[in-house]
Amino acid sequence: MKVWVEAIGRDLVDHPEAVAVSTFEEDGVTVFELTVDRSELGRVIGRQGRTAEAIRTLLEAAGARHGAYYDFEIVD
Repeated sequence: MKVWVEAIGRDLVDHPEAVAVSTFEEDGVTVFELTVDRSELGRVIGRQGRTAEAIRTLLEAAGARHGAYYDFEIVD
């Protein structure tokens, strides 16, 4: 899943070399933290947070399929 989150992040920005993903576990939830160039935070968040919410929804669906809980955060 980390590779998928990183690929999505790279596809959304103009500076893919600045994309990094880290993960940690919190209360049984795997949290993916996406770091991008500060000037491109808006691209990842999207209008009214729609892009970030779409990524969360897809991670939730993947988690249901794999029997896991995933969450997504954008680090600024």
